[in-house]
Amino acid sequence: MTMQSAKPRAKRILMIGAPGAGKGTQAGLIAEQFGIAHIASGDLLRRHITEGTTTGRTVEGYVNKGELVPDAIIMDMLRKPVMAASEAGGYVLDGFPRTVEQAEAAYRTAGSLGVGVQIAIHLDVPEDELIRRMLARARGADDTEDVIRHRINVYEQKTRPLLDYYAQRELLIQVNGARPVSEVTWSIVVQLQRAFKRPPALDQMQLTADRAVA
Repeated sequence: MTMQSAKPRAKRILMIGAPGAGKGTQAGLIAEQFGIAHIASGDLLRRHITEGTTTGRTVEGYVNKGELVPDAIIMDMLRKPVMAASEAGGYVLDGFPRTVEQAEAAYRTAGSLGVGVQIAIHLDVPEDELIRRMLARARGADDTEDVIRHRINVYEQKTRPLLDYYAQRELLIQVNGARPVSEVTWSIVVQLQRAFKRPPALDQMQLTADRAVA
């Protein structure tokens, strides 16, 4: 993949995982560790709606109806943050793409600009643990086990195929996401260090991980 527009050492990472796998948590921690941006498509959508931007007004109708926001709108919304983050050192992308079709469209656009994903990280968590986590943080009547299982089934059908897609095009890192947060973070960082060949300082994180394992 070309890197004309991005800094040579830019780190461009995608976080993949089922609902409840901890994508947002790990994306934030990894972004902080490497000093790069955490770009969450869902957060960006909500921010645009709250601020009443042109994008926000466009997507609000889809969101209120419970419909999927068109891919073209999401990609247009992500373009500037992804470009800016790549120039500044990199990003951890969370929430998009969710399907192979979205990934292919993103590859054509971002790849030609030299800001496409370099490494995809898959947080692998057993279904029973996903359900346990999501029931524990359930907030409303819609957060039932049946609804949660449906969300997981949709992920399996629509998003899991991304693993093969990224394994063929970029480096795919598999991580056991069922472990404690600090251990999962440590595993991701160690594998990213190897992949990027330029490890950041990890003294404090190593101390935290060592304590967690002890």
